[in-house]
Amino acid sequence: MATATTSGTAKITLQGDRQFLITREFNAPKHLVYRAVTEPELVKRWWNAKRGEVTVADIDLRVGGTWRYAMVTPDGSEVAFHGEYREIVPNERIVSTEIFEMPGLSDDDASTNTMTLEEHDGRTTMTVLVDHVAPEHRDMQIGSGMEAGMQDAYDLLEEVAVSLA
Repeated sequence: MATATTSGTAKITLQGDRQFLITREFNAPKHLVYRAVTEPELVKRWWNAKRGEVTVADIDLRVGGTWRYAMVTPDGSEVAFHGEYREIVPNERIVSTEIFEMPGLSDDDASTNTMTLEEHDGRTTMTVLVDHVAPEHRDMQIGSGMEAGMQDAYDLLEEVAVSLA
């Protein structure tokens, strides 16, 4: 039996001049949300945010391990991000770096993202604290239109997590 999902409910709150906090509740227990964000075949089902085809979802889930996601958009452009895992507490917390693969950016420009999962009554609240190296990087990400894609991706993430029950 499928459970109802909640749509477009992620909230972004600016924190200081380099950070922002994403908060989103999912109608699924945290172990299923965790699976959906750490298993490559599941990531492929939500990460594209309905904006292309995921061609890469590489995950080496260990401290010091790396991840890379890429998709091809309908116009043939590739969009890719990668990073490194810094801390992993299964079903509770992942700290990793993230960098958008584009000319002019290097791993030195990566944000540090701290994802935390908390469960109450079978629902999971995910928070992601995004800490950029410079205020202009945070402002560039916020100004990129990333919020619409994030909302759609998190809606799909919830669908994937609910489908695992």
